[in-house]
Amino acid sequence: MSHYRKGLWRGILAAAAVAGLVTTASAQMAEMKIMAPAAPGGGWDQTARSMQQALTQAGLAKSVQVTNVPGAGGSIGIAQFVNGAKGDGSQLMVMGYVMVGALLTNKSPVTLDQTTPIARLTGEYEAIVVPADSPIKNAKDLAAAMKADPAKVTWAGGSAGGVDHIAVALFAKAVGADPTKINYIPFSGGGESLAAILGGKVTAGISGYGEFESQIKAGKLRLIGLTTPAGKGTAEMPSLKDQGVDLEIANWRAVVAAPGISADQKKALVDTIDKMVKSKEWQEILKQKGWDDAYLSGDAFAKFLAEDQARTKEILTSVGLVKS
Repeated sequence: MSHYRKGLWRGILAAAAVAGLVTTASAQMAEMKIMAPAAPGGGWDQTARSMQQALTQAGLAKSVQVTNVPGAGGSIGIAQFVNGAKGDGSQLMVMGYVMVGALLTNKSPVTLDQTTPIARLTGEYEAIVVPADSPIKNAKDLAAAMKADPAKVTWAGGSAGGVDHIAVALFAKAVGADPTKINYIPFSGGGESLAAILGGKVTAGISGYGEFESQIKAGKLRLIGLTTPAGKGTAEMPSLKDQGVDLEIANWRAVVAAPGISADQKKALVDTIDKMVKSKEWQEILKQKGWDDAYLSGDAFAKFLAEDQARTKEILTSVGLVKS
């Protein structure tokens, strides 16, 4: 073989080796940062830390750092994210239905339109609970108390204007109580809300079932009902609809990327999250947490997000939480 042809083959093999390295490197992101715009213990924090676990264990990221920025239903976190992460393709922020409502009620100057939608990850129905020693035994009892005086029934839930708050307003509407008079106490972290319910400081609590499951199973909380469709309830997991309360609503959680990232950076993030949700590590987490797989990515998620923002504004305006 001539020196020229030997040199040519060496060049081709070297290029192939480099291509192989690039392919391997692109399969694993180096360092990632995920912001949970809430206090530790709640759904966003659990989602961020579950992603951290799945991404690293599945070998999709070398390291994943989670930070908490609590306050105002994510309004503080999104402002910090939009202003501080611009153009950074290694950063993600967990968000969900709660943030859609909170940004509207808090009249936030920063909006979700300033972020880059990546994927919706999970769905979860709401659970209404009371302390185990409460005189309220079922949805009928709670409906009667709300109709008698909605201001006397105190509720603990997540941030103002979030899915918990919306669900309480819709519960009031469904049972014939004035939704503008509900007595809702927002907490920025699931741990604080749970402590208030267990301590008997409120009449009832509302959140995703996963946040109450261990306390329900331990007999410290009574499950009044889930916001699942009719016919989906059981004796242990009663549906509000099956108890005559016309309320069905699901929370969802998702991740968005920073503003100003390139098309290639966006594709890398979408591809990484796509691999994560298909991994056995993530599927195991969904099973453990009792989360439904609600995966929707890229442009399809962006379309869903725009529609949900419009729908949520309509609901919040109709129950008096947002002024038209």
